[in-house]
Amino acid sequence: MSKQQVKKVVLAYSGGLDTSAIIPWLKENYDGCEVVAFAADVGQGDEELEGLEEKALASGASECHIVDLKDEFVADYVYPSLTTGAVYEGSYLLGTSMARPIIAKAQVEVALKVGADALCHGCTGKGNDQVRFESTYAALAPQLAVIAPWREWTMSSREELLNYLAERDIPCTASLTKIYSRDANAWHISTEGGELEDPWNEPTENCWAWTTAPEQAPDTPAYVSLTVEKGRVVAVDGEALSPYDTLVKLNELAAPHGVGRVDILENRLVGMKSRGCYETPGGTVIMAALRGIDELILDKNSRKFRDQLAVEFSHVMYDGRWFTPLNKSLLAAAESFAEDANGEVVVKLYKGTATAVKKKSPNSLYSEEFATFGEDDVYDQSHAEGFIRLFSLSSRIKALKQEK
Repeated sequence: MSKQQVKKVVLAYSGGLDTSAIIPWLKENYDGCEVVAFAADVGQGDEELEGLEEKALASGASECHIVDLKDEFVADYVYPSLTTGAVYEGSYLLGTSMARPIIAKAQVEVALKVGADALCHGCTGKGNDQVRFESTYAALAPQLAVIAPWREWTMSSREELLNYLAERDIPCTASLTKIYSRDANAWHISTEGGELEDPWNEPTENCWAWTTAPEQAPDTPAYVSLTVEKGRVVAVDGEALSPYDTLVKLNELAAPHGVGRVDILENRLVGMKSRGCYETPGGTVIMAALRGIDELILDKNSRKFRDQLAVEFSHVMYDGRWFTPLNKSLLAAAESFAEDANGEVVVKLYKGTATAVKKKSPNSLYSEEFATFGEDDVYDQSHAEGFIRLFSLSSRIKALKQEK
């Protein structure tokens, strides 16, 4: 679709510097097309959403749609993802990745509702998000054109963007003094930029936004009980809560104890490495609880396969492939394991750690009768000899052949 053919575009709008500049840029470079701003509330906080509609209209948007996705985000994207046990490259709990498919999906829905012929995002050409957004667009509305200004315009710095807005008398609260790039939702907050761009620099406390430094956390641990049904946390300390409210409560409980900090140098999908600091306090507690249940209910081979599934799903999620047959299959496999994931786990919060210290499940495979180091009547240790001979038979045959 040519620039002349684009009559109405829906922009994924955050109110920040980039998207504030994109609105007038679209109108100037796409022959006066109408720009509809879209913003998603995924639990990033009222501060980021306050005055957003006014900002969008002042920048030149014809209207602004702010869609509340908090409950759907946690219930239909975060919780199913947790059943897989996925962690990207050993430590990243996929906070930004999990939010992108629901945001892009809602943007498509707004575009179809208002009769737009194009979608636009403010993702840079260096990042993962451009892939995540556009893969969702392709899966749900391939007929709509996609505009990615960072891949088209000649501006390349904050100074140029600020000057661009100043020349057009468009208000913006951004400034040259901004150090970090942050992205938040109900699950986590990410921080990039500043001192983090040098891997030799230790993050300063200014880098962390939600959590207390573990060194400054209380000297007395806190304990929280989580009730799990089919791989989902359904109650905290005996109080039944929705998925979103569960996450809010656990964030409030865990953040003061410094739980959930991760400093990772990760491999981006586009080929480069980047460094990010992630804070996922409540999510870290949930993961500890779900792992505690898994330890009780999964046999050795099931656990091995689930771990393999987790790695595969982490890449599918990270790479923006939520709306694919592969993702559907992986989630279905994870759900089959989650059928027996019922029980209660007590998690200890102490100076940056979340440890499952008590766990029980009606489906537990653990038997004290069999596992005890004391005397028992259920396990004949002499039976182990035959098992070991068969288990090591191939090694025995190979050694005998070499001896001959």
